[in-house]
Amino acid sequence: MTGPALAALVFAGVIAAILARIPVAVAIGGAGIAGTWAILGSAAGPMSQLKTLPFDIFSTPSLVIVPLFLLMGQVATQTGLSAALFGVAGDWAGHRRGGMALAGIGASAGFGAICGSSLATASTMAQVALPEMRARGYSDALAAGTVAAGGTLGILIPPSVILVIYAIMAEANIVTLFAAALLPGLLATAGYALVIVLYVRIAPGAGPAGARAPLKARLAGLSQAWPVLAIFGLTMGGMLVDLDWQSAGLQALFTPNEAAAFGVVATLLHGAVTGRLTLAGLVEAILETARTTAMIFAILLGAELFKGFLALTQAPQALAAWVEAAGIVPFVVLAAMLLAYLIFGCVMDSLSMILLTVPVFLPVIEGLDFGLQAGEAAIWFGILALMAVEVGLITPPVGLNLFILSAAAPGIDVRRIWAGVLPFILSDILRIAILGALPAISLWLPRWLAG
Repeated sequence: MTGPALAALVFAGVIAAILARIPVAVAIGGAGIAGTWAILGSAAGPMSQLKTLPFDIFSTPSLVIVPLFLLMGQVATQTGLSAALFGVAGDWAGHRRGGMALAGIGASAGFGAICGSSLATASTMAQVALPEMRARGYSDALAAGTVAAGGTLGILIPPSVILVIYAIMAEANIVTLFAAALLPGLLATAGYALVIVLYVRIAPGAGPAGARAPLKARLAGLSQAWPVLAIFGLTMGGMLVDLDWQSAGLQALFTPNEAAAFGVVATLLHGAVTGRLTLAGLVEAILETARTTAMIFAILLGAELFKGFLALTQAPQALAAWVEAAGIVPFVVLAAMLLAYLIFGCVMDSLSMILLTVPVFLPVIEGLDFGLQAGEAAIWFGILALMAVEVGLITPPVGLNLFILSAAAPGIDVRRIWAGVLPFILSDILRIAILGALPAISLWLPRWLAG
């Protein structure tokens, strides 16, 4: 059996194992070990990998950012910043039709900016925004669809843990990827807001207007939202603001690791000063960060084992050569890959999708001519892949964000949840088409920062 054929067989085996509910890290890592063993004809090769690879991976300085950003999000959750964001947004928009849904999208975007996780954002907003919208007479479909779609902003608006992992896999600059994700993240937020506006125009009873909060109360409420804006602004601004614009390249205040550390300290100080962070809450935040970090690192190790197996088979290079020789239009290849992410989203989480597919897809994308400069294809594809993964999280019937909503609101019929997310999925698909056809939208800020 040829190397590419073996790679295809093992890849199918990984998908089957995941469908059989075998842990993703075990499925991917086991496939990598078994495949390497089959090619080399001996267990010595994979055993040697297991002896050295964990240290090589986990000692990578860039990985420090993962537990730090996770801890920042956990502390923000424990200190009630998500509830404060939603309350402030509701005070300013709740008197309009669909206003509480718009507040939910705004709060999700704000919380995602300091959380970096889709599942955490969806879970938090399901506890904060969903009950409030239902209490105000919002339809279950609109309320559930808003929370599910808003949760996906957690992995798109930087800082994003998934983007960090992608950057490591693609050997791309983390700050450049964060910059590339900023405009698409804002475009996603605006697109979701537009969906809500159109939704309540077509079905006014789905999102009734509430009472207008007094101006004094609205202004007073802003004091609860400024910490989120300050933390996000200083964290991202410290990485992206050019302190010496006269020199070529970005002369930033923070490296990504320093920015993540600053974000953690800032959220801890906010919790301590306001008295909202209890000792029990801090312990829970640390434990949850440790659990999530361990899960991510285990999957990352499995993905590296699988990546090593693919390198031995030369399957990615063979696929890239076949696509080039076949003369397939590059954008058709890109569309097929993005469609694959929508399908994979029905059976696995976002991190697993990225780690499993990037070693296969990225060499093909980099080998095609999209009219981009060197290194830009990896950045652009990373943003498109992230958005496609985001759609997979809310694709019925088994998107992971939908499961979170079902657990958080068992009284809502699952079919209502499916109906609620469909308009947001259409918005996502339109946005992916626009950013795919116009790479300059994603690449404008990275190019500007590069001078």
